[in-house]
Amino acid sequence: MEQKQQTEQLGTEKISTLLRNLSVPALIGMFVMTLYNVVDTVFISYGVGIEAVAGTTVAFPMMMIMIAVAAALGVGGSSVISRRLGAKKPEEANLIFANIITLILFASVAGVLISLFALEPLLLLFGATPSTIGYAMDYMFPILLGTFFFTSGFAANNLVRAEGNARFAMVLMIIPAAINIVLDPIFIFGLNMGVQGAAIATVISQAAVFGMIFNYYARGKSSLKFVFENMKLKAAIVKEVLSVGMPAFIQQSAGSILVIAVNAMLIEYGTEFYVGIYGIIQRIVMIMALPIMAVMQGMMPIVGYNYGAQNYDRMRETIWLTMKVVTISATSITIILVAIPEPFLRIFTANQEVIEEGSTAMRILFSLFFVVGVQIVAGGLYQALGKPKQALILSLSRQLLILIPLVLILPPYFGVIGVWLAFPISDILAVGLAGYLLYRDRTPMLVKGKDEDSEKKNVPAMS
Repeated sequence: MEQKQQTEQLGTEKISTLLRNLSVPALIGMFVMTLYNVVDTVFISYGVGIEAVAGTTVAFPMMMIMIAVAAALGVGGSSVISRRLGAKKPEEANLIFANIITLILFASVAGVLISLFALEPLLLLFGATPSTIGYAMDYMFPILLGTFFFTSGFAANNLVRAEGNARFAMVLMIIPAAINIVLDPIFIFGLNMGVQGAAIATVISQAAVFGMIFNYYARGKSSLKFVFENMKLKAAIVKEVLSVGMPAFIQQSAGSILVIAVNAMLIEYGTEFYVGIYGIIQRIVMIMALPIMAVMQGMMPIVGYNYGAQNYDRMRETIWLTMKVVTISATSITIILVAIPEPFLRIFTANQEVIEEGSTAMRILFSLFFVVGVQIVAGGLYQALGKPKQALILSLSRQLLILIPLVLILPPYFGVIGVWLAFPISDILAVGLAGYLLYRDRTPMLVKGKDEDSEKKNVPAMS
C-alpha cells in the first residue's frame, strides 16, 4: 500500500519537490556506482600501470554492450511500466515485468557463451594489441561470466525507479559500489591479482545487487508482482519494450563503437599511451555527466506517468524545469573543467606527461560541453513518452552519425588533436538536431495545443 501511494505521488506531488526527490537519490547512487569504476582505474593505474589502463579501455566497449542490453530492457521496460501504472493497469505492468526477467535470462546465457568461446577474437577486433590483450582478457573474462548479475542489476534499477521508488534504486547502486571499493585493494594488491582482481571484485559486488533485488520483489516491497506464468514471452510486449529501449541500446552500443574508433585513431596517430589518457578522461566524463543524467532519470518516470494519466500540464512543467536545471549544471561543469583540468587528472596518475597531455585533451573535449544537457534530456524525454523513432534519432545522432565519422576524418589532418576536436564539434551539431525535434514536436510536450482537450478524451496508444 505504501509503495502504491509512492507511485501515485508522481501525479500529485509538487513538481520541483518530486524532481528533486527522484533526482538526488539517482545522483547519489550513480555517483557511488561510477566511483567504483573510477577507483578501479585509480588502483589499476597506480598498481599496474598506464598500459593496464589501456587494456581495460580496450575491453570497455564489450562492457558497454552488456550495459546496452540492460539499458534496453531497463529503460524500455520502465517507460512501458510507468505508463501502465499511470493508466491504472497493474496486471499489464506485472506481465511486462515478468517478460523482462525472461529476456534478462536469455541475455545472460549469451554473455557466458561469449566468455567461453569468443572473447579473444572480439577483443582483438576491438583494437587490443600484443601489449594490451592480456590485460583486456584478464578483465573481461570474469565480468562476462557474471553477465546475469550485471544485466539484472542495471535493468532492475530502472524498473524500481519507474514505480517511483528512487530511494531503493539509490541503495541498489550504493551498496555494490561500497563492496567493490573495499574489495579492489584486497584483490589487486593483497592477493596480487592485478586487473583480474578488479574484475572479480566487480562481479561480487553485482552479485550482492542481485541478492537485494531478489529480496525486494520476493518480500512484496514492490508495487509490481512476479507471476511465474507471466514469464512466457508475449510478442507484443517484447516489441513494445524493445522498441522503446532500442534507442538506449543503440546509444550505449554506439558508445562502444566510438571507443573502438577512438582507440584505433589514437594508436595509429599516437601510441597506446594516448589510449590510457582517453581511458582516464572517460572516467572524468562519466563523473561530470552525472548531474545531467540524474535529473534526466528523475524526469522520466514523472513524464511517463503523467502522460499516461493525461496530466499534460504537469508533464510540461516537469520538462521545462528539467531543461533549466541541466543547462545550469552543464555550464558549470564546462567552466570548471576547461579552467582547471589538472586536479582531476592527478586523481588518477602522478605521471606528469599524462597530466600535461590530458589537460590539453580535456580543454578541447569539454569546450562546448555546456550544450549537451538539452540533447541528453531530449533523448530521455522521447523515451519516457514511448516515442522510439525520435529517441532513436537522437541516440544515433551524436555518437554514431556525427562523432564517429569526425573521429575518423579529422586525425589525418590534425593527428591526435583531431580526435579531441571531434567531441565539441559533435556536441554543437547534436544539440542543434535535438532543438529542431523539440521545436517540431513542441505540442503538447512544451506548449499547450488547441486540440489538447480532445486528446485527453482519447489518448493514442504508445507503440
